[in-house]
Amino acid sequence: MNTTQPRALWASRLGFVLAAAGSAVGLGNVWKFPYIAGENGGGAFVLVYLLCIAVVGLPIMMAELMIGRHTRRDAVGAFIQIEGKRSFWQSAGWVSVGAAFIICSYYSVVAGWTLDYVYRAVSGAFIGQPAEAIESMFSGLIADGPRQLLWHFCFMCLCLGIVIGGVQKGIERWSKILMPVLLFLLFLLFMNGMLSKGAWEGITFMFRPDFAKLTPGSVLEALGHAFFTLSLGMAAMITYGSYLSRKEDLLAASLRVVVLDTVIALMAGLAIFSVVFSVGMEPAAGPGLVFKTVPVVFSQIPGGHLLAIFFFLLLAFAALTSNISLLEAQVAYLIDERGWGRKRASAFLAGLAFVVGIPTALSYNSLSEWKVIGDRVFFDSADLIASNYLLPISGLLIAIYVGWFWRGSEEKEELIAGGAGWVYPVWHLLIRYVSPLAVAVVLYFKAKETGLFDWLGALF
Repeated sequence: MNTTQPRALWASRLGFVLAAAGSAVGLGNVWKFPYIAGENGGGAFVLVYLLCIAVVGLPIMMAELMIGRHTRRDAVGAFIQIEGKRSFWQSAGWVSVGAAFIICSYYSVVAGWTLDYVYRAVSGAFIGQPAEAIESMFSGLIADGPRQLLWHFCFMCLCLGIVIGGVQKGIERWSKILMPVLLFLLFLLFMNGMLSKGAWEGITFMFRPDFAKLTPGSVLEALGHAFFTLSLGMAAMITYGSYLSRKEDLLAASLRVVVLDTVIALMAGLAIFSVVFSVGMEPAAGPGLVFKTVPVVFSQIPGGHLLAIFFFLLLAFAALTSNISLLEAQVAYLIDERGWGRKRASAFLAGLAFVVGIPTALSYNSLSEWKVIGDRVFFDSADLIASNYLLPISGLLIAIYVGWFWRGSEEKEELIAGGAGWVYPVWHLLIRYVSPLAVAVVLYFKAKETGLFDWLGALF
């Protein structure tokens, strides 16, 4: 079913760029990118990451925006409109919407951690505390189920409040507020890092390639993160593309989002590594870098109380701009294909995501003994399914479809409409050969690493 209501469009180019960049800019930029760069040796990893963004991330982003704009439909309806209801390719839409729902449910819990740390920073919980006490705060948080559920609920309500307002009055309006504030906070933290005594070490670590530390696993990590950080394979960019004017240059629009996303990741890495080096701590601290190491650093430097508030606000805003795109991708499906009203669809899906996220919040406390996949708790299992399987499968299907099965004339027309027809030969080469091959390699090794082949062998 397709609604007869006229399609909402972004009111301005800036609105789209900030909303799409907000979708791409999330905890992956400020939380994950710095610690995986730290674990994989810094400069060489960053170089490979930038290459992966250019030859894999950008072409697939253009393809997703193209599909959305061409059909003016949600991720499932887009493939139905092009190929028909009985087409295999609508499975790409279903997989992406499914990934969006799963990620939305557990991402909200993680985002709740950032709200908790904003509260701690404002209340001065890190001031005058020894490193061991600050580091133990995170363990205490994930062991406290009710506290996580409270922040999970608060965060999902924030998402609902924005998405329920619609494209222009909700998502676009708030993106124009949240993204500039996010950029301002990041700039303050970046300048603080650049003025610290660890600035040169941070710059050297981030940008001096040391290929001796680069392993095949590092390359796969860079490729996988380049895909994940741009919100690809999770229906968000197809949905946001459906609200995009036909006059927009798809290459320029995609480049603006990719460049902003990448610059924010690099600035976040420099801001974090500089202050970490300034107090002589270890940059390769893993996932605990943001929630354990960074608060300790802020407790030891002048002005650390205020910087801690800024930093965790930055994390919270980044999480919020990402999660509203995940929720919107699902809402668009119910509006377009089921004829639901926006308020009903938004409230239903936000409530459902909250309920499904409850086991995530309880994964390391009340439900710690409940193993879902192998020895993984619910949280780890949900992340495994969505991030390691559904996202690359969706991205692979989209790349193969656009590169091999969609009518080339329609692809070219979409590029020509915005003045980017000249890039078609290069883009088509990348989306047809390079992007699907790269995503397939990531999917294969992730499946091998996580034991999917062993599980399938035992099953059959």
